[in-house]
Amino acid sequence: MTDKDKLIANENGKEPTQGNAEKEATKQGSWFLGFAFLPFWILLFFAIVMPLFYRLPSALTIEDAGKGNFIGERAYTTLTNMVQIGQRLAGSSANEVDAVAFLLAEIEDIRSNMYTDYFTLEVDVQKTTGSHTYHNLSEMYEGVQNVVVKLSSINTTSDSYLLVNSHFDTVLTSPGAGDDGFMVCTVLEVLRVMSTSKQYFEHPVVFLFNGDEEMGMQASHGFITQHKWAPNCRAVINLDAAGSGGREILFQTGPGHPWLANYYKKGAKHPFATTLAEEIFQAGLIPSDTDYRIFIEYGDIPGLDFGQLINGYIYHTQYDRIEVIPPASIQNTGDNILGLVRALANAPELHDTSAYKTGHAVFFDFLGLYFVSYSENVGEILNYSVAGAALFLVFISVWRISAVSSLSSSYVVLRLISLLLIQLIAFVLAIGLPIVVAYLFDSFELSLTYFSSPYLLIGLYVCPSLIGLSLPITLYYHFEKNNKLSFTYLVQLGLHSWATILAVILVGITAYGIRSGYIITFSLVFYAVSLAINLFTTLHDRGYKWVGIVITFQVIPYLYLSYLIYTFIVAMTPMNGRSGSASNPDTEIAALSALGVILSLGFLVSLINVFRRPFLVIFGLVLVSAVGMYLASSTQLGFPYRPKTNSERIMYQHVRRIFYEYDGNVSKDESGYLFNFQDRREYRPYAGVNLTGLIRTEAQCEAYMMCGMPLFDERWVENRLQGGWLPRETIEPPYPTTLELLNKTVLENNTTVRFNFRVSGPPHLNIYLQPYKNDFVTITDWSFSQSYLQTPPEAPLSYHLFMTFGLTRPPMDFYVELSKPNGDFDVPCFQLGLSGHYMGDKGDESSINFASTFPSYATLVHWPSTYQRFIF
Repeated sequence: MTDKDKLIANENGKEPTQGNAEKEATKQGSWFLGFAFLPFWILLFFAIVMPLFYRLPSALTIEDAGKGNFIGERAYTTLTNMVQIGQRLAGSSANEVDAVAFLLAEIEDIRSNMYTDYFTLEVDVQKTTGSHTYHNLSEMYEGVQNVVVKLSSINTTSDSYLLVNSHFDTVLTSPGAGDDGFMVCTVLEVLRVMSTSKQYFEHPVVFLFNGDEEMGMQASHGFITQHKWAPNCRAVINLDAAGSGGREILFQTGPGHPWLANYYKKGAKHPFATTLAEEIFQAGLIPSDTDYRIFIEYGDIPGLDFGQLINGYIYHTQYDRIEVIPPASIQNTGDNILGLVRALANAPELHDTSAYKTGHAVFFDFLGLYFVSYSENVGEILNYSVAGAALFLVFISVWRISAVSSLSSSYVVLRLISLLLIQLIAFVLAIGLPIVVAYLFDSFELSLTYFSSPYLLIGLYVCPSLIGLSLPITLYYHFEKNNKLSFTYLVQLGLHSWATILAVILVGITAYGIRSGYIITFSLVFYAVSLAINLFTTLHDRGYKWVGIVITFQVIPYLYLSYLIYTFIVAMTPMNGRSGSASNPDTEIAALSALGVILSLGFLVSLINVFRRPFLVIFGLVLVSAVGMYLASSTQLGFPYRPKTNSERIMYQHVRRIFYEYDGNVSKDESGYLFNFQDRREYRPYAGVNLTGLIRTEAQCEAYMMCGMPLFDERWVENRLQGGWLPRETIEPPYPTTLELLNKTVLENNTTVRFNFRVSGPPHLNIYLQPYKNDFVTITDWSFSQSYLQTPPEAPLSYHLFMTFGLTRPPMDFYVELSKPNGDFDVPCFQLGLSGHYMGDKGDESSINFASTFPSYATLVHWPSTYQRFIF
């Protein structure tokens, strides 16, 4: 009898014999069933998870109106009309005049059909001016607009309002069907349905259509800090987008108000939410932000933050059009938001939300079918309980194996420890191998190969992760020469060791305060239940009969956890096309893929060893990986970009920059294209574009304040070291951006000087200020934000004032006061940079010709700008 025969023969304490070994061997599954084991789970994903992920309700038509339901067809028609305005850039006539007029006309139409015996409707067009600090710059705005509507039930006595926010402005070039016209028209339809339904609600609802989100969430700041209704707003529903055409996800709640998630459960017909999204977003791993942060930070009100995430490839591009949005998508969102607004508009918690600030929430949906939420405290108890129960059941199983096999407990525990070490190695390999693949592809300048062909992720990352997870334990089972312990028990100990690892991780991250630990609880609890059933029914000790229970109870966690990770891959893959070039984005997708494998298949992969020839499965995984890597690296399938659907984002400015010295003489006057590379491949895919002379901006950043470039916003600042500068002939801006020194006055104490300036130019301006600190010069006062003055950006960054003008236009007067201990102000004291951005202008003929040379798969965002450096 062979060693393996001896290994599998000793069941129930019997001595290994030739007959027992042969009998036990026949119980192992056929090799072809083992070969089909993992493909079965992949098919299950495509058969159940994918259809449910993309499932949408049928859109209701006008014929369904009058029943108090959201009418998707009507909202879709409104959106169709709205996108005809075109791009709605803050400060443009399209945004400040046409879009506002469109909204007012829609609201007036709603008012004309409102049940006036039940409701009152008030409208206010707010023009607001102010500033707030965002990242390392001060967001300043003047004359930006909000269209604000308050709907109240007749005779309501509540002075607590619910705020519902969306924004009607867009980025440059985008018609903004998804971001954020979709949500604006959803809210308009919610307003229409609520005002024409005889359903009383206790709290007035304020519908905020804000006109400047894209330039730094400025209009929402103007509302929450200045509007007459803002002090009464007790909770907010924020609606935004990072994609278009699918379901909206609830990705932030609270903070500290778990009752809000309960109302989402009550009101949302089609739930889609997860705490994991909230924690990833708040960790800064998503290159976006929303008005929700403004309301939380400056209004101190809790809320819920929603966003579209599917098809993020067209987000902030010219292809964000209504054609990619099915009516069913707006019906899905409308059903949820209408139900949620109605629920919260009657919530008693709105009278005093502070009384219900009891901690964070844990929340998630199950395949869009059901929503689960509970408080963070309950989550901690649940996590610790499940981890403890799992470890206890593992202990019982070890004791049972020892008793039935007539082996000492220490012997069985040693086998468990050995397998624990093997599984730790597998855990590391399951994460490490995909990341190594991502690193190698990036080192050969082959990042983002999956960008347009997401199924390549199976070969690139999923299969390597499966190899890492399965190979160590399969080798262990193959070479283990133990002739005392039944092979079926050895396989069970392998699963127990995996459960032990998860339990320890769960305890650790729960103690650290990570609420997303619920995903481990979800996996662990089903294994614990299957183990309990096997123990209580004696299937535990009857050959391989326990396997069926384990597999059956892994179906639910597999479906959920694969659905969850797929959600993040769908969301983050397009984001890698706009996350900059500083780091390798493939490592994030590789890690996500590995996490999906570990969580959804961790208890299943080692079960290939209950079938004959498990190495055939591993060989199949190696083969699929090899094919996937070949397709990604050597065929057109691995090229990231496709016209219109999966575009390469290209962003640049046509810059004229002039450097004035202290005496007023010009030391530098040059023009060029300033590139802000949006993804890891940078300029390499710019086929057919003449880039002769392109240089990195890093050297400029070392030589000049803020690189001596018109760094537009925080993303331009963050990517400044990876930017590119392509010289060209002189650029003449559409009209000048000017700075005039009105006067310079030394104040009475003789150690302070005031400079008064006047600036004029386009609706989007940047001012950069940097005192000569080596001469102990400090800025002590100015016309701008005092809080920003007191918290200057860390070197080498300068003060950065980002200005947006809505209805108003420059010129703008401002002053700067400086202090210097020796009072000598007849020498250079500070640098001032001024940039004007002529957004919406396509530039001169050379710029237009240059833009035409980019490939068809490119989507361009570009505009003329000026940069002037002064020394005073």
